[in-house]
Amino acid sequence: MFFSPWYFLLLLLLPLAARRLFAPRRRSAVRFSSVNLVRQLAPTFRQRITWLPGALTLGAVSAIIVGLAQPREGREQTVTDTEGIAIELVVDRSGSMQAMDFQVNGEHVDRLAAIKNVVGKFVLGGDQLKGRFSDLVGLISFAGYADGETPPTLDHAFLVSQLNQTQIVTSRSEDGTAIGDAISLAVEKLNALDDRQNEKVKSKIIILLTDGENNAGQLEPIQAAELAETMGIRIYTIGVGTKGQAPMPVQDPFSGRTVMQWVPVSIDEETLTKVAEITQGKYFRATDTDSLEQIYSEIDLLEKTKVEAQHFVDYRELAIQPYSIAGISVPPVLLVAFVLLAARVLLQQTWLREMT
Repeated sequence: MFFSPWYFLLLLLLPLAARRLFAPRRRSAVRFSSVNLVRQLAPTFRQRITWLPGALTLGAVSAIIVGLAQPREGREQTVTDTEGIAIELVVDRSGSMQAMDFQVNGEHVDRLAAIKNVVGKFVLGGDQLKGRFSDLVGLISFAGYADGETPPTLDHAFLVSQLNQTQIVTSRSEDGTAIGDAISLAVEKLNALDDRQNEKVKSKIIILLTDGENNAGQLEPIQAAELAETMGIRIYTIGVGTKGQAPMPVQDPFSGRTVMQWVPVSIDEETLTKVAEITQGKYFRATDTDSLEQIYSEIDLLEKTKVEAQHFVDYRELAIQPYSIAGISVPPVLLVAFVLLAARVLLQQTWLREMT
C-alpha cells in the first residue's frame, strides 16, 4: 500500500523527460562531399549504449516518485489484556458417586465419570463450552475429608489430567461427604491468590458439585459459606443425580459378582441452595449429562472474563527500509534511485564522456 499515492501523477511527466533526454541534439559539423564511407562503418559498443545515461536518469526519477508515494508494508498486531476469574472446582468423590444414572456417548457411566467429561469441556472447551483459557482454575476433591489436588493455575491440561486421575473412594474409613470442609479449603486457596502480585483476578468463584448431604468434617456448609461471603467469593452449587432411586453397583455376597441394585438417593438441596444464596451464587440440579453440561454453560455465561484487545498496525517504510519479494531481498526504493543516479554520473564523467 502507499501512504501518498497522488505522487504517481508525476509519472505522467516522464514521457516529456524522455523526449528531452533522447531527442537528437543539433551539433556543429564540418561539410564533406560524401559520408557514405562513414555510414558503412559498424558502430562501436560505446556508441550502442549512448542511451544508457538517459535510461538511468528516467529509472532514478521513477524510483524517487515511488519513494515520495511512501510505499509501506503493514503488519497488524493485537495486544490482549485479560482480567481473569479464579475458579475452584470442588468435586465430590464419595462412595455414592458410583451410581450409574448418567450416560456418556450412549453408555451408562458413574456420576464421577460424567463430571470428568463435562468439567473437562468447561475448562478446555468443547461442544457448547468455549473453555476458560484466561482463568486460573484449581481443583479440590472431597469425601470424608477435603483434598487440594491442584492450586489455581493456568496449566489447564495438567488440571484436567489430575481430575481424570481422581477416583471414587473405596475405603469405608475415607467415605463421607465433608461439604463444609471442602468449601473452607477452596476459600483458603482462592484467598491465597492475593499474595500473587503478577495475577489480575477480576473475581473468585467456587463451583461445588455433590450428590449427598454433609455428614463429615469439622465445618458446617453454612458457616463455610458465610466465610466465603466475607472474602467476596461467590459459590455455585450443583446437586448431581436422579431423584428418588439410582442404580448402584454392589457385590453379590453369594456369587461375588457385581450387580446393579436400585438404592434410595438424597441430596440436601435446601442447604446447597442456602450456601449459594449467601454468596450471591446459584443452585442447580443435574439429573443427567445433558442438564449437567447445560449448567456449566450457564455458569460460563454468568462468569465472563474481561478481555481488552488493542489492535495496531506496525508499518515498514519501503522507501527507506529493505524488504523481500518471494524470498528475494530488495533494497530500499530511495537507495535504488541513488545508485541509478550515481551510475549515470559515473558513466557520463568517464567512459561515456562527450567531448564538446
